[in-house]
Amino acid sequence: MAADKHTDTTPVIRTGGTAAPVHVLVIGGGYAGVMAANRLTRREGVAVTLVNPRAEFVERVRLHQLVGGTDDAVTDFRAVLADGVRRVVDSVARIDAAGRTVELTGGGTLAYDYLVYAVGSGSADPRVPGAAEFALPLTSFEEATSLRAAVDAAPAGATVTVVGAGPTGIETAAELAEAGRTVTLVCGKVLGPYLHARGRRAVARRLAALGVTVLQGAGAEVSEVTRDSVRLTDGRELASGVTIWSAGFGVPDLAARSGLSTDALGRLLTDETLTSVDDDRIVAAGDSAAPSDLPLRMSCQAAIPLGARAADTVLSRVAGERVAALNTFFAGQCISLGRATGIFQFARRNDVAVGFHIDGRLGARVKEMVCAGTLKHLSGEAGKPGSYGLHNVSDGGKRARALAGQPQRTEEGPGAQGAAPAPVQAARTVQAVQEVQEAEGTVGAR
Repeated sequence: MAADKHTDTTPVIRTGGTAAPVHVLVIGGGYAGVMAANRLTRREGVAVTLVNPRAEFVERVRLHQLVGGTDDAVTDFRAVLADGVRRVVDSVARIDAAGRTVELTGGGTLAYDYLVYAVGSGSADPRVPGAAEFALPLTSFEEATSLRAAVDAAPAGATVTVVGAGPTGIETAAELAEAGRTVTLVCGKVLGPYLHARGRRAVARRLAALGVTVLQGAGAEVSEVTRDSVRLTDGRELASGVTIWSAGFGVPDLAARSGLSTDALGRLLTDETLTSVDDDRIVAAGDSAAPSDLPLRMSCQAAIPLGARAADTVLSRVAGERVAALNTFFAGQCISLGRATGIFQFARRNDVAVGFHIDGRLGARVKEMVCAGTLKHLSGEAGKPGSYGLHNVSDGGKRARALAGQPQRTEEGPGAQGAAPAPVQAARTVQAVQEVQEAEGTVGAR
């Protein structure tokens, strides 16, 4: 790939006798990393370098569309990354925290004054016999490309078995069924564990209408995967021309390999300012961060504000200012059910689903608007660093209680003090959708 203004690796040197710039290295060019890199450019005297293994930005929320052939799931970095960010197309093999350098997989090292750790997440070790050999994961562009080739090569009548009933599994099953494939979705215990019972029923109806066979409940967990079948714990054996594994996520082991403290999954352990518990020059964001060993749900919904917060933490330290603590809340979760239908599942701010949801065609529009909105957040911050709003909205003290080890309310419990009731949340979200549509003259979704 020809070099452009983002791939220039010439060191930034300030002239005229002024102080040398503060070098911030961002590892990872996903939602969190790009947001952090863009936001860091708002302060003069800060030089930002982004290290990412791919030359294009991957829209991870659209990987199921890549598999189904309805989107390529990539965007040029020039559309989402600030002009002032230098980009290195490579991976980091090791972080030398003591020396404040990183070793690149392709050779050489990069020095930093501050480091933003935003390596994201990937496929989890399935730990099921045959799964690593015969099942295809779906957490990266490369995996999605391989999976699409496998689906295209399979006979038209072959069953595609999707293992895992979270958003990725549901979206992939619906996308392929809508494309005419015979699909079985193996849920394990329950379809859409995050969903409220009402939202779950709506998803089940849509999957049934698409002809997806949904297996859940006792005995519907996978015990073994072979080249042409999936075996369940209750003894059933399902013929499978292509098996897709979407049951859980893992994170790269870069932090652990570098001698940094991590949680049980391998996420970098930080305090509530997203600062590593080992080194105040290292800040984490996105799926690979574990603030106070109480990480947020892996999602672009969390990654983008975490990226902004990580950048603010670094900039506050550079300026010698007080560093703000984490203050992120959730609005819900959106899932596409093919191109024409989707669902927006509302939630309390502590990410517990409530009974209210939007489904059908309006759900699809909301989903698409949100997917498009992720790029607009990034490009907006690239064009005007600091413009992305980190809203000072309380979650009703739920995170503080969780940090203190206090019990949390259940899905069916009453609304907590400080959290808006579901109808109020719904009204606010619908109003926000309408305002965006009116401003842009479009109808869009997520």
